[in-house]
Amino acid sequence: MAEVVGLLLSPFLQVFFEKVTSREFVDFFRSRKLDSRLLKRLERVLLSANAVLEDAEELQFTELKVKNWLDELKDAIYDAEDILDEIHTEVLRCNLDAEFQTFATKVRKTFPTSLNPFVRNIEPKIKDILETLDHLVNQKDDIGLKEGVGVKSSGRSSASLVKESDIFGRTDDKEAIINLLLSDDVSGNELYVIAIVGMGGLGKTTLAQLVYNDDRMEGHFDHKAWVCVSDDFDVLKMTKTILQNLESSTISDSKSLDWLQVTLQQKLRGKKFLLVLDDVWNKNIKNYSEWEAFSNPFRYGAEGIRVIVTTREKPVASIMQYTAIYDLKTLQDDDCWSLFSKHAFHSGNSDAHPELEVIGRKIVERCKGLPLAVKTIGALLWSELDVKEWNKIMMSEIWDLQSDIIPALRLSYKYLPLHLKCCFAYCSIFPKDYDFEKEELILLWMAEGFLPQGKDKTAEQIGDDYFADLVSRSLFQQSSKNTREFGMHDLVNDLARFVSGQFTFRLEGENSLEIGSKTRHLSFFKRSTRKIEKFGVLYEATGLRTFLPIYPSNQILAKELAPDLLPMLRCLRVLNLSSSLKLTELPDSIGKMKHLRHLDVSLTPIRKLPDSICKLCNLQTLRISLCNNLTVLPRDIHKLINLRHLDVSDTPIKEMPVHLGRLCCLRTLTKFIVGEHSGAGIGELGKLANLGGKLLISDLQNVVSPLGALVPSLNDKIYLEELKLRWNGENNISESQRAVLDSLQPHVNLKRLSIYGYGGKRFSDWVGHHSFSNIATLYLYNCGYCSVLPPLGQLPTLQSLSIDCFAEIDAVDRDFYGNSSSSTKPFGALKVLKFRNMPKLEKWFAFGVENEGGAFTHLEELEIVNCPRLTGELPIHPSSLSRLVIEECPLLVTSLPSAATLRQLELRRNCNEALFKQLPTGLQKLAISEFDALESIPERLMDFNSCLEELKIRGGHSLISLSSAGLPSTLNILEIIDCRKLELPMHLNYSSLETLMSFGSFDSLKSFPLNLFPNLTSIVLSGCLNLESFNVPQQLELDLVALSSLQIHNCPNFVSFPNGGLRASKLVDFYVTNCQSLTSLPDKMHILLPSLGWLYLENCPEVGSFPEGGLPSKLSSIFIIGCDKLIANRGGWGFQNLPSIRYIDIHGNCKDVESFPDAGLLPTNLVSLVISKFPNMKSLDYKALRHLTSLDQLSIYSCPKLKFMKEEGLPASISTLRISECALLEKQLESRKGKARSKIDHIPYIDINGKLI
Repeated sequence: MAEVVGLLLSPFLQVFFEKVTSREFVDFFRSRKLDSRLLKRLERVLLSANAVLEDAEELQFTELKVKNWLDELKDAIYDAEDILDEIHTEVLRCNLDAEFQTFATKVRKTFPTSLNPFVRNIEPKIKDILETLDHLVNQKDDIGLKEGVGVKSSGRSSASLVKESDIFGRTDDKEAIINLLLSDDVSGNELYVIAIVGMGGLGKTTLAQLVYNDDRMEGHFDHKAWVCVSDDFDVLKMTKTILQNLESSTISDSKSLDWLQVTLQQKLRGKKFLLVLDDVWNKNIKNYSEWEAFSNPFRYGAEGIRVIVTTREKPVASIMQYTAIYDLKTLQDDDCWSLFSKHAFHSGNSDAHPELEVIGRKIVERCKGLPLAVKTIGALLWSELDVKEWNKIMMSEIWDLQSDIIPALRLSYKYLPLHLKCCFAYCSIFPKDYDFEKEELILLWMAEGFLPQGKDKTAEQIGDDYFADLVSRSLFQQSSKNTREFGMHDLVNDLARFVSGQFTFRLEGENSLEIGSKTRHLSFFKRSTRKIEKFGVLYEATGLRTFLPIYPSNQILAKELAPDLLPMLRCLRVLNLSSSLKLTELPDSIGKMKHLRHLDVSLTPIRKLPDSICKLCNLQTLRISLCNNLTVLPRDIHKLINLRHLDVSDTPIKEMPVHLGRLCCLRTLTKFIVGEHSGAGIGELGKLANLGGKLLISDLQNVVSPLGALVPSLNDKIYLEELKLRWNGENNISESQRAVLDSLQPHVNLKRLSIYGYGGKRFSDWVGHHSFSNIATLYLYNCGYCSVLPPLGQLPTLQSLSIDCFAEIDAVDRDFYGNSSSSTKPFGALKVLKFRNMPKLEKWFAFGVENEGGAFTHLEELEIVNCPRLTGELPIHPSSLSRLVIEECPLLVTSLPSAATLRQLELRRNCNEALFKQLPTGLQKLAISEFDALESIPERLMDFNSCLEELKIRGGHSLISLSSAGLPSTLNILEIIDCRKLELPMHLNYSSLETLMSFGSFDSLKSFPLNLFPNLTSIVLSGCLNLESFNVPQQLELDLVALSSLQIHNCPNFVSFPNGGLRASKLVDFYVTNCQSLTSLPDKMHILLPSLGWLYLENCPEVGSFPEGGLPSKLSSIFIIGCDKLIANRGGWGFQNLPSIRYIDIHGNCKDVESFPDAGLLPTNLVSLVISKFPNMKSLDYKALRHLTSLDQLSIYSCPKLKFMKEEGLPASISTLRISECALLEKQLESRKGKARSKIDHIPYIDINGKLI
């Protein structure tokens, strides 16, 4: 069947036709008395269709009838694939039954063939599809399709991913934008918006990236953030993206927009900030109010905000009230040629091919100065030296055709090898500006049948080659945020969507009605699937192959949905239910999804996998990571004979099922648990010859016999990159564990190794052996009986080493460094070294002077924590050291390293004070704690020549003074904790300070002198027991021009703010908690605090009202907690006059409140409301609530007498309802059919006492 290998539409068919001629297949047809002539007819008609496919692929861009014909043909071939896959699956199932000799097999063999339901069903399906295909093939002449019209695909071999090309012709543009950014023409809280405007493919994003990554930006701006906007100007999502950029951490989906914006305001207070909004469209930002809602956090409190916007449409720039607009022009001819040469010629130089240069320059002219077109065509011609092929590209009529797709991109697709076309088209399932991981996409390709199994390469390796090829052709581009992720340019995404046509569908907004019978691949987004009813249209898409959520934490896939929907989608190859917060079980009917190759239920509350899942003999990938309620795997999981990837990471599986070693195709097994009494023995690992990636072997204490560890054969697993070995439980000293560890020696290709809880006295010889030349990270933890460290200095590529909880180590001796006769310097590549929790460690020996340069020549970070007996001199003094941490090492008395590069020093808890005698100069950050006898900081750290920027002191019980002379002019951050004797001298210059935090300190301080701290952006005073007031000399009208955050906590004697109010025009957030003597807030807040966005009052029982004149108009969030007088006087709050308010949180113990909120109390623009701790509240005022037409989140806590009224319901705008500790209300909501429950059925997300309903 070699002639079918070129079939365009499905590589799966290539594999299948090879199987059709196999003995197993022939025997199956013969035994079932199936008509083998039907398959011959199917083969002939597919070959006939294949003959005109190349012509149809080319004409579809310009002739609608050809496009429609091609779609019909693809639809029929999809159906044919499904039929062939059914037959293939039946062969597999019969072989499995024969292998496992089940009772069911013996019974089935007694059935007459005529009664076999499979036989009865399959033949009519084949006949129906043959009729459809015959009809379509007969139309090919009528629509003008010709056989043998093909192109020579550019099928070059793929190497490693190419480095991103240099940028040409944008130096002047870059400098112009940078000059605008660094301009001083804007002041105050104004936004400075620079709009880069130009058509698609012109390089707007590239120009913004050049500017964003320029070194001058790092020096000028405190923070930067990049947001791809694209098709959806989603204020909440964009704000969350910015905040995650700044905090480098994930933020919960449950956080409200108000919380996000207020937190962002706090983060940016007093800071210079650069924001890039990439690819903004007019259709998605419709008016100024949307822009205003998004940009509010940048207008108040921050300083020097610059925004770069890239857009194709000038109206977008107008909506954003641009300061400057930059019209990006096309590239000059010479720059276009340089870019083309970079991509088309090996060396980037065309001198050796003058005839190609002549043609190439004409091709470049046809690209009309568009960098994307030039780059893509250059990549298409890479290494092609045939003049005829270059002329074909130059003379192609595609250049002159009218279409929304750039001609250069259409040419690039036209010349793609056949096997890449389906892989590329499939990527239309991803939204614009979405970055996907290479490994994930390859698994999806494999599940869809796009990757054949080669003789010398696995399907995954072939997929890696395909991926690299698409990158080298500039159809994929590496993400600038994460090197593991890739994306597509918007115009490339448009091309993929066009060629995938009706078969790939992205569920966005209200477009669900467009799903039809031809839809085979579906993706959807959390933000576009608020209502579960949208999935009802999937009943039309019975041939669906891919069900893929793009964004996590979806609230859609409830357990009620799976039993109804899944049985209808029998053709699914990819089913991703990950992050489905309500999915607790899968239906048994999943075992009937015989085509399924990829199943992901990670991050769900699922409790058990049904046994029927073991019938999925085609399943290749099973992901069940982070399923906290799942403890067992199905007993017969070994019957998943095609399973290649099993991910159970961070799921509390107790043991592995028996016979796991029969999964001979398995390439990924993230965790193997050694059972104590039952389950699979560790020997099963030895049968899994192809394991790679990451592997954790847990509960190794259950290996009873050392001989039992001989058979895992880890040293044969050449693809294994990371290995974790874990002994759990109460671990007694056990030399038998040494034999077990001996037998767990991995292959030398290993890159990362961790060993936990090992109970032997010594490590195996292989740990630290120099043959492990690829290990970069090593972590040894809680090996409590080990008395000798292995010779880890011999590992030539080791960069990070952590040794923690070694109770018996008394010395780090010279054996630790390895073979002294070696010419290689010990630990020559090590950058990070951590010794922690080694209670007996007394001596750390130096490597010795005989080796020039010594050890640790490139060490950058050193941590020594809780080594209480360690004495003597630190044996290492690398000139590269930049960070040093010493904690709980009271006997370490020698001088600290004097490396010129040391910038950060942390001396924490119970360190010897002798360490202070020679503190290194040049420190930028110093943190010290628990030095009881310390009375002052060494003067040389605090003098004029010091470059100290950050000083943190904790537990200085004898500390009286920071300095007698003054503070360093470079000091920006001062944090003092538990230093009650410390005084605040009035004669020192504090003008350099930007952040002051005091917790349980300064007992002598009664009045805080604001005038001495003119440049503070943040003040936190907590536990200042005698503080009574903030003081400003009467003759001064002090403007705190930089202050953006003020927090006063736990100051029981604090009474007042300065007379006349607090002048802080940039103050964004204001906290006052547990100040029992305070009677009033600052005067004239509505005038003097114009930027205030966040007000938090807690346990201030004497505050009875807000100041005269009310609160500032920019206030967006208010918390009133335990302020009974203030709540009792709520009629005078005046919140309805606050246009920016979005979030209100009221916690009170007022016993007279029986209904809440009062009519007119709350503003109509409120988005989130929290009501808590009203012990006698019996009802909500629904009429008042119904006026809150923007209310999105309602939370009700600790209101034990509250219940719903029968006649009213909650506002239709609410999407999230949280209820806790409201006994009567919870009882009303128990019944799904109750009247109270009907009042909240419209709410997608309901949480009662922490559980979703």
